Amino acid sequence: MSALVPPHHPATVDLQVPFGQFSLRRVDPDHDLDLVHVWMNDPDVASSWKMPWPRDRIARYLREQDRSTQSTAYLGVLDGVPMSYWELYRADLDPLAQHYSAREHDAGIHVLLGPAECRGRGLAAGLLRAVSSWQLEADPLATRVVGEPEASNERLIRAGERAGFVRVTDLDLPNKRAALMIRER
Repeated sequence: MSALVPPHHPATVDLQVPFGQFSLRRVDPDHDLDLVHVWMNDPDVASSWKMPWPRDRIARYLREQDRSTQSTAYLGVLDGVPMSYWELYRADLDPLAQHYSAREHDAGIHVLLGPAECRGRGLAAGLLRAVSSWQLEADPLATRVVGEPEASNERLIRAGERAGFVRVTDLDLPNKRAALMIRER
């Protein structure tokens, strides 16, 4: 079964970043399973994503993402090496929209930097800026990009702020206390 790709979410995207060649490649649930499973089970990632699941559960999750009509999962590849996992989605169509004043065509963004050696190097801000800029360019009806990292994830919140996001408020979501971050067009 082929995936239903949300509008404006192609299979690959090449983006300009100041520190190398960066592209987003749609996740292949079978081919990328082992990599995503390892990343999700890294203690630093698991503390935020809350998905330190067994391989078969990650496989089901990736297949659900692949079939989604409102979200697309990508691997971020820097200089030919997979190093991040992204979910780009229509936030106004997501359950998140019940918790904030959503606007039609709000774009949403989730990110994790997989390998530990990619964290703490200042990559997140540049990647968030590039990917969120692309989201706004790809959908001319979108006026902003939203994210909702764990409210306690100060490193990602600071990276978001350096990428142009503003921490608007904190939200009590069903699975976490989140910082609502918004980047306006």
